[in-house]
Amino acid sequence: MLNRSKNCNDYSRTYFIIDFTRKTNDLLYKVKDIKLAKKGKLSYEWARNHMQILDNTISRLKKSQPFKNITLGFCLQITKETAVLLKGVKELGASVVACCANPLTTQDDVAAFLASDGIHVYAWSAETKKEYDWCIEQVLNHKPNILTDDGGDLNIMVHNNKKFKSLKILGATEETTTGAKRLKSLEKNRLLCYPVIVVNDAYTKHMFDNRYGTGQSTIDGYLRAMNLLFASKRVVVVGYGWVGKGVASRCHGMGSKVIVTEVDPIKALEAHMDGFEVMSMSQAARIGDIFVTCTGMAGVIRKEHILKMKDCAILGNVGHFDVEIDSQFLLKKSRSVREVRPNLDECVLYNGKKMYLIAKGRAANLIATEGNPPEVMAQSFSNQLLSILYILKNHKKLPNQVMKVPQEIDRQVAVDALAAMGIKIDKLTKEQISYMNSW
Repeated sequence: MLNRSKNCNDYSRTYFIIDFTRKTNDLLYKVKDIKLAKKGKLSYEWARNHMQILDNTISRLKKSQPFKNITLGFCLQITKETAVLLKGVKELGASVVACCANPLTTQDDVAAFLASDGIHVYAWSAETKKEYDWCIEQVLNHKPNILTDDGGDLNIMVHNNKKFKSLKILGATEETTTGAKRLKSLEKNRLLCYPVIVVNDAYTKHMFDNRYGTGQSTIDGYLRAMNLLFASKRVVVVGYGWVGKGVASRCHGMGSKVIVTEVDPIKALEAHMDGFEVMSMSQAARIGDIFVTCTGMAGVIRKEHILKMKDCAILGNVGHFDVEIDSQFLLKKSRSVREVRPNLDECVLYNGKKMYLIAKGRAANLIATEGNPPEVMAQSFSNQLLSILYILKNHKKLPNQVMKVPQEIDRQVAVDALAAMGIKIDKLTKEQISYMNSW
């Protein structure tokens, strides 16, 4: 049964303590409005129709029911694309429980659809920090066997909260660069309790999802928030990893004058050779019109930079956490702050300049829009699905380390992607193989 919490007055919404003595087939969830399920189903169907790679993988494995009697815990962005993965593993026999990896990014109609269709989901848009943590706890209360994370919050709670130390977790997968950094820190300090496969390290993930997916969804999010012209504007792309490469390329395609800032000399050289201006943030701050942070690092646009910026500069972030831009300075220390468009805050500084912040410094490509397109997420989630299955089969012999996606999985996803697109490629002949192997 569900009992009202004694601490429910601490929150803006009604909370519940969950009694897990109920039968396991009883559905437990918390979403904004279950009546949105019909709309969410339409979004899910649209995504699945454009995620044939993942759909083919699910169909191939369905007969064997590989996740029967297994509970899978997910902390991912609750989007229509994620719904395809969650529904897919459920079709493969898993008991599925999920929360959102960002307090602001849940698509409430999708969450409602998942809850209505037999998935334990704890997610709604605009969660407070307490609510966000509560949702993660609910996932762990279901005692999942394998975790799938986006940013590391689910895994970090396992390692930080004594309540969950006794969970028998076989392993985990991680979706992002940010989460991988946190997990590698645990490993370095010999605190990692189980093996973790970093899906972000797969070529078929970071080269396509990060570059093409986030590149496109960043443009989409910025356009929805500001509805201004990219052509002719100076766009400062902070960081030239795979996300930065994608953002820079798409902004250039929109007619922008792209400036790149970097701390890595090799990436800075690559940006220069790709035809972009490269300079320090101190220089770029004075001339940029639009700023996009893509680093996963804290404090890359600081107060000192913001004070140098032109009047009406627009700032946004497409990294995982809201630490790249000093959003606290803009939102808390400005003379006035008001929302002038959905997901766009006007911050009037005490020097009289206006600065515009997209999505309060959180992931603009998720909050101001719908996230990455389904075609690229199909590749990412195919890697996730096959990596989860790999952990299930091999966890007894895997070390408690952060590791890359096995090469055979990466190649299989590429093969599946080409097949789904109707593309055929050549194979090496026997003579070529012999030549390649000779010395």
